[in-house]
Amino acid sequence: MSRSSAPWSGMLRRRSRREWLSAGLVLGGVVGFVVLVYLVVVVLGGLLLGHTSSPHLGLSVLATAIVAVAFDAVLTRLEDVAARVVHRGRPSPYDAMRRFAGAVDVAGPAEELPLWMARLLAEATGAQWVRVWVAIDGQRVTAATWPPGARRTAALGWDLGTRRLPVRHGDEELGMLVLREREGTSLTPVEERLFEDLAAQAGLVLRGVRLRAVLERRLAELSSREDELRRSRERLVDAQDEARRRLERDIHDGAQQHLVALAVNLRLAATLAGTAPDRAAALLAAQEGAAADALATLHQLASGIYPMGLEEAGVATALREALRDGVTVVDRGSVRYPIDVEAAAYFCALEAVQNATKHAAASTIRVEVDAGPEELILVVTDDGVGFETALVADGTGLANMRDRIDSAGGALEVASEPGRGTRLRVEIPAPVPASASVAAERG
Repeated sequence: MSRSSAPWSGMLRRRSRREWLSAGLVLGGVVGFVVLVYLVVVVLGGLLLGHTSSPHLGLSVLATAIVAVAFDAVLTRLEDVAARVVHRGRPSPYDAMRRFAGAVDVAGPAEELPLWMARLLAEATGAQWVRVWVAIDGQRVTAATWPPGARRTAALGWDLGTRRLPVRHGDEELGMLVLREREGTSLTPVEERLFEDLAAQAGLVLRGVRLRAVLERRLAELSSREDELRRSRERLVDAQDEARRRLERDIHDGAQQHLVALAVNLRLAATLAGTAPDRAAALLAAQEGAAADALATLHQLASGIYPMGLEEAGVATALREALRDGVTVVDRGSVRYPIDVEAAAYFCALEAVQNATKHAAASTIRVEVDAGPEELILVVTDDGVGFETALVADGTGLANMRDRIDSAGGALEVASEPGRGTRLRVEIPAPVPASASVAAERG
């Protein structure tokens, strides 16, 4: 006997009076159907053909064929009639288990099986409601409730009329069946047996439901991540455009003005060289300072675009050169990284210090750079006013920092409390092998 048929034999041994009555009605209907076919086809047909002494062989074969072809349809119809008469329209527990086994064996929409199972159990037992739970990531999630309008009632606390059975597959608990008995009536032994057997056979169904739910959740996470990456790329493009516009303004208002003034003064000195040599010499001497100012302005612009000290000496040294007094830079590692990784950490630190200076009113700022063999860790702390991280959305500065670190494959965390300052931590995994990748890039 197969596993799916084993519960049926147990039910047959424990049938209630209603079950025996239902089975008797079905059996009587089947016998009546066979007798009726025999009388109509064999007896009546024999009379019409003049065979009254013995049954006609051909008519007997015809009657047998009619019974064989129509047997399943007649049996199903008789079971429905018996259910309406004996079980007040509800399927018997025996029929419920048979239908459940058939539904699992026949391919169909997997997402509909929990609801179908809840409905079948509720109708077969006459329960007020039935709920199917599935365990997903350590939490119980409702997969189906029948009837659908009983969701609020089904969410109430446990009481004496509520039954629950875990659904397992092997040693793993996949979910739970919860049943609320009808008012003033407990489940019969056969209905309890149905409840137990249904929970015992629902493991594969809930496993499929859980896999589907996990896949949907992962799909939602991937979709959310895709949206965030798209927004991040848009912010990076906007930031690059703004940086180019700022660089253009700085060149126009700074270096270009110095160079234009230097060119004008040099032309003037050339003009005065023939008529007023002393004035020309004094003017040329003054241009040494103007040239130095122009060089300083160009150096400052170049440092803002890309610091030369970063590639030569690393993140910590470049930060010491760029940051003002009052900012402490601590270097705890000597491993070098690809230049795009170090640039991301460098500019992220500059942005964090700028935010602490402008918005946090910080008096003390500390930057720690730990360039270890496994990851580059950057920590920026300040003693400023702080803020409530749950209530403050990422501003432009923090969004730019996240975009930079994301582009390097790292992660950024911000911890802050009002009145207790802010702590920013960046972790960027090291390339493997780190030394080889850096050497190849700087080769």
